Amino acid sequence: MIRIRFAAEDFARVRFAARPSPVPELNAAFMMMFGGGDELLFGRWRRRVTRSLPDAVTPLADLVPAGDPPLFLDVLGETLTEGLDLVEAARPELVRSELERVYGARPSPQWIRELHAGGTGARRVLRRAQRAAFETVVAPVWPLVQDLHRAEFTRYALTVAEHGVGTALPLLVPGTRLREGAWEWATPGAAGTAGTREITLAGRGLVLLPTFHWTGRPLVQDLPDRPVVVTYAAGPGLPLTPDVAPGTDESLATVLGRTRLELLRALTDAHTTTTLARRLGVSNATASAHASALRGAGLITTARAGRAVEHRRTALGALLVGDGG
Repeated sequence: MIRIRFAAEDFARVRFAARPSPVPELNAAFMMMFGGGDELLFGRWRRRVTRSLPDAVTPLADLVPAGDPPLFLDVLGETLTEGLDLVEAARPELVRSELERVYGARPSPQWIRELHAGGTGARRVLRRAQRAAFETVVAPVWPLVQDLHRAEFTRYALTVAEHGVGTALPLLVPGTRLREGAWEWATPGAAGTAGTREITLAGRGLVLLPTFHWTGRPLVQDLPDRPVVVTYAAGPGLPLTPDVAPGTDESLATVLGRTRLELLRALTDAHTTTTLARRLGVSNATASAHASALRGAGLITTARAGRAVEHRRTALGALLVGDGG
């Protein structure tokens, strides 16, 4: 459980990031690339983007030996240069302590040891790696990220105007709740108070930052003497593709495959495997395999109906194809 405690005056210090922030968006993209899960929706995107990464990006893998990145990468900045400057200017004691935390007793590469020692050459290596990663992964879809951010900003402004900040927070981020002056949500593996991370704002302020490459629970940046930053998943919940608007048939077909998308669209009513196969012009075995993949992604359910099985769209599947009815 993560619990962010508000005093009454802290609600007046909640603000929405006016623009998307390049470095956090890059961090979110890398978490989706290497975090696994959502294979049906993100598998093709992961493989395509991973193949395109230049050698200059390799040092970034050294920073997350166990999948847990160091906190000095958590910066804002409205431009890529501003964000990279903030990473490069991180306090030496923070860099040392975070590298020691993520590496523990593991042996580290030479450039990581130089970064730990405060070497300017190692900081330049990191800067080049981050810039190369951004240009490869995020820059091609950055105009789309900007459009999605503006839409999310509008949603936030309207929600606050109608409901107020306190009520808007859980409405903005599903799965969270405001209870007894605390904004809270569950985290994997956390049970009871022993698994609770308590954060007190104490007048520092809170920044809401949507990200459009992340689909997991909200991420929290809590550093001394800085506003607390909550990065939350927004947007279509699909890989972003250059020049393709999210949620269109073209983008969905790129993610799911054309036949799976046709199957999902066909399920306005329940269908058996046989009727789906006939409608799609494929074999029963092929229809069954596609249905199994969609079921694994939570987009359809399957239940026995006599000697046959029937497939139905879930609410998530209906939402994905733009049918909320």
